[in-house]
Amino acid sequence: MEEFEIKFLEVNVPELEEKLKAIGAEKVGEYNYRRMVFDYPDFRLDKNHGWIRVRTDGSETTLTYKERVGVKSHDAGIPDEGMKEVEVLVNSYENVCAILKSIGLVIKQEAMNRRIRYKKDDVEFDIDFWAQLPPYVEIESVSMQKVKNAARELGFKPEDGLVCSVKQVYKKYGINLDDYSFISPEKMAKK
Repeated sequence: MEEFEIKFLEVNVPELEEKLKAIGAEKVGEYNYRRMVFDYPDFRLDKNHGWIRVRTDGSETTLTYKERVGVKSHDAGIPDEGMKEVEVLVNSYENVCAILKSIGLVIKQEAMNRRIRYKKDDVEFDIDFWAQLPPYVEIESVSMQKVKNAARELGFKPEDGLVCSVKQVYKKYGINLDDYSFISPEKMAKK
């Protein structure tokens, strides 16, 4: 399945939340995510711009395969064409991680971040907070046209947004995420 989303960096969170409320978006929650990113020992998924992620907010856990599509740069200088995503709900973060390790996958990285989510119809607005990055908003929907329309409704120009991964956002700020094994709001630990 293709994922349709655009990121807009360096947002003013209180101002953005006011705009979201003004267009009729409703706040659906605040989440503290914990995730493990897996790959094969030879990093063949990474070589193909893909990864396996197990993520939980403490109540919902997902197992996801993600792959960047139409990669043109590694630092979001030129946006990707899109993102492939296949995701399923699972019932245990620890057990899924144990299964992946037992079949030979390796932990590439453990990360934590915070998210505030708003929703309007079939559009989600996620305000993300990551260590050493300014907050950004990710707008996601069922089509790129709906994403662009929602961006315009908030005063963003779709062409100024980024179609990219958080790894690319970090690169944009001069940080190579591959150098880190652990990321939390308080610290980033190098490998």
